[in-house]
Amino acid sequence: MITFFYISLLLCCTLCMWRIGRGPTAPDRAMGIDILGIIVVGFCAVIALVTGKDFYMNIALAWSLLSFIGMIALAKHLEGKGFDE
Repeated sequence: MITFFYISLLLCCTLCMWRIGRGPTAPDRAMGIDILGIIVVGFCAVIALVTGKDFYMNIALAWSLLSFIGMIALAKHLEGKGFDE
């Protein structure tokens, strides 16, 4: 069962990397990077389930917060607004 999760997450990771490299516009690439961050959080959750260690969930939480803040900043930059608006 866990192997299925690993394989499906690796497949999703491959597809996101393809979208990041192939994406015709900057928002497409940003979407790929955001989804790749979500996949990393998924990997951390699966590893936490397998090993029983809770610090992987702390890593997942920190990664998701940094990813959210980074995507907000990137969206503002792509929109052409400053960070103080």
